[in-house]
Amino acid sequence: MPHSIHSEEFRSAVARLSVPGMGTEVVGPLLANLVQLLRPRRVLEVGMGYTTPFLAAALAEAERTVAEESLALAAKTREHLDAGRALDDSWLLAEPPLVTPSLHLEPYRPRLAAVDNLSIAESSAGRVREVLTELGLDDRVTVVNADLKDSLDKLPEEFTPIDFAWVDAWECLWFFDHFWPLINPDGGLVVMHYLMTYPEGDAVRRYIAKFQERHPGELEVVSLLESQKLMQNSVTILRRTSGAQKLRYAGTGGRIDYSDQLHRDAEEHLRLVADGRAAADRSA
Repeated sequence: MPHSIHSEEFRSAVARLSVPGMGTEVVGPLLANLVQLLRPRRVLEVGMGYTTPFLAAALAEAERTVAEESLALAAKTREHLDAGRALDDSWLLAEPPLVTPSLHLEPYRPRLAAVDNLSIAESSAGRVREVLTELGLDDRVTVVNADLKDSLDKLPEEFTPIDFAWVDAWECLWFFDHFWPLINPDGGLVVMHYLMTYPEGDAVRRYIAKFQERHPGELEVVSLLESQKLMQNSVTILRRTSGAQKLRYAGTGGRIDYSDQLHRDAEEHLRLVADGRAAADRSA
């Protein structure tokens, strides 16, 4: 089983990829937490290094969490339905609390593709595979050894829409111009490193702001500054919203609406879990 990002083995291994001038010692855990929060299916990294194991480990952990969560969700749903009870707050707050069945109706098999031409001598990109193998994460990452500008047709099959992209490269503007149409319009995230406190980065952010003005409803933008650093000191997060689905699970006051659709989703999820277990038993 791959090591957790919280384990001593993980911290020791990734420390060998740390390059002081890259400034990603705080960003790595941030990206891992975003993966846990968003549970993306297709993740793209541009510029391998210290952050790669964090992304890979977070995706592995998210997949395990989803599998465990699905079984626990089915168990509590079965308990309610077998007792002739409708879904209610006691169902909602039982383990796993607050989970929506609709997001468990499709298998969760996340993938990570990492683009890097391995040309930067001071980068730790060339040592990433060794660390991934040591941590049991090498099968989690498809490495695309190419320049960003030559990588579009080298991505894995069926790798769009991209749900989450981490761009730690100078070609942020080129990425935005050419990859933005590939980002999931229903809330797909692009996180770009170091676009604050120097002229070229400011120019990229102005370019994106102008695009935002010309395309209302297309994206949301926020930049976060690591104020203690002189360089490599920010992340700019773009969220694509042109196709964002409006979700409303609750009514006034935030109380959950135990609708017919919610009941149908819960019953369908329960059936899928039962069918999956039966298939596993037959193949055993």
